[in-house]
Amino acid sequence: MTSRPVAENSDPSKLTRKDFVSDQEVRWCPGCADYSILAQVQRTLPTLGIPKENYVFVSGIGCSSRFPYYMDTFGIHGIHGRAPAIATGIKIARPELSVWVVTGDGDALSIGGNHLLHSLRRNIGLKILMFNNRIYGLTKGQYSPTSELGKKTKSTPIGSVDYPVDPVGLALGAGATFVARALGTDAQQMQEILARAARHRGTAFVEIYQTCVIFNDDSFADLADAATKDERRVLLSQGKPLRFGKNQERGIILDSSGKPKVVGVAEHGAENLLVHDEGSDTLPFLLARLGAPEFPVPMGIFRAIERPSYEELVTEQVRVAQGKRSGTVQSLLNSGDTWTVGGQG
Repeated sequence: MTSRPVAENSDPSKLTRKDFVSDQEVRWCPGCADYSILAQVQRTLPTLGIPKENYVFVSGIGCSSRFPYYMDTFGIHGIHGRAPAIATGIKIARPELSVWVVTGDGDALSIGGNHLLHSLRRNIGLKILMFNNRIYGLTKGQYSPTSELGKKTKSTPIGSVDYPVDPVGLALGAGATFVARALGTDAQQMQEILARAARHRGTAFVEIYQTCVIFNDDSFADLADAATKDERRVLLSQGKPLRFGKNQERGIILDSSGKPKVVGVAEHGAENLLVHDEGSDTLPFLLARLGAPEFPVPMGIFRAIERPSYEELVTEQVRVAQGKRSGTVQSLLNSGDTWTVGGQG
């Protein structure tokens, strides 16, 4: 599927959410967090100062991959797992475009794992939104690469014996320059992360926790529930200590052996808490390993560093190569190493 945006509003400064809402009926299950994610993307794009016609959304297969239909932008509904490959071609051919990939945990990490990994390590200027509901929703409830150990599903009735993939850890290990995690129903955090991701130079990978209300309804309930969320997640903020709890009364330190430990702030002092650093070589990896039941789940931007993007390097290579070559097509074909092939008479 491809779509062409209506160009009734060409001034980026005057764009609103309505300019990014397509005429297609949004069809996800009632209560699905995809509605919230769609709304936050549509609210964020008008704030970026990018012409509407410069946006492209590419998806693979899955519930999340309906996304391009609902955005009044250019878009491609691709094939299973191949969205990063399609988006890579678009970004290299048209580096001025803002290219977004929308994918799910099954689409991105199973059949699409290889494409995702190489997009991350190349630092191509893609904005990759990976909806993680820890289940295969569109195909009716099989376990996915992110399903927890022991998960009982239609394809694992006795319980999964697979250890789950950690998307943030995988992205960090692949060398991604921007890695974040958000909760799909947290509108403020979503918009802040999306804006940062959009402006990032290179690949921006955002894992979005998104509950499947039909097949995995309680997967992130404790992170969203007002009664438990303050205890179950720690919000990452550059240069700020890692504190959590209803009154920010608990925090995380590194003990004498260099391992993270939950402590009381009053007892240990706020000045002794671990301070978040998006540019650290090691801290993002440590944070990616934290989670229930011993630790709160880190939410926010794990890493944000600068590195030349793949499309910038390719464009520069082309420029240099073009500067070295001149003349006719025939002279170019005859340049460099040539061979004369003849038979024995």
